Amino acid sequence: MPSPRLSVVVPVRDEAERLPALLAQLQAAAGLVAEVLVVDGGSRDASPAIARLAGARLLNGAGGRGGQIATGVAAAASPWLLLLHGDVALPTGWIAAVESAMARPAGAWYFELAIADRRPALRLVELAVALRSHWCQCPYGDQGLLLPAWLLARCGGVRPLPLMEDLELVGRLRRHGCLRSLGLALRVDGRRWRRLGVWGAVRANRRLRQAWRRGVSPALLAAMYER
Repeated sequence: MPSPRLSVVVPVRDEAERLPALLAQLQAAAGLVAEVLVVDGGSRDASPAIARLAGARLLNGAGGRGGQIATGVAAAASPWLLLLHGDVALPTGWIAAVESAMARPAGAWYFELAIADRRPALRLVELAVALRSHWCQCPYGDQGLLLPAWLLARCGGVRPLPLMEDLELVGRLRRHGCLRSLGLALRVDGRRWRRLGVWGAVRANRRLRQAWRRGVSPALLAAMYER
């Protein structure tokens, strides 16, 4: 049996409620996952303790999610990387899908998006995300990202941005080849959609993207997101 060759990087901040389920899924993939690096961004809950108890390697990262991911990537030792947010749940069959992707010519891969909320309007959001990811080659960070470490290094790594680190990275990856879907949907926590409302969240996300494209500083974008 080949040695595990995947490092999973998980940036977290106050994800104690959702993190245990994700870490349990990763633990069940011992033949694939060589290490799980949980990078804490200043949690005030039990997230760090949960990571330690689950056997993950706990790191501390500053500067927002981009800085956390960059810290985890710098410490990773495997030839392949899977970047996941701490509030996601992996789909049934994800191990086989990832192994199949890793056996193909090197490139970057993403999951489809499923939002953990039953409101019908969110099915339209999921469809729009699927179309955007396929036709515009622009998946977001909450869809996960699987890629070889050498490819990430070649395109310049993860920039330590407090927000929009995913769009900035995907923009550079597109210049090095096609981003492809793993064909399975990652289940993302729906708390932001519940808090803002479906169309409120859509409008807020659009405003953030437009501000980013206008050149608004990442620090100001992060402040807008928190508000």
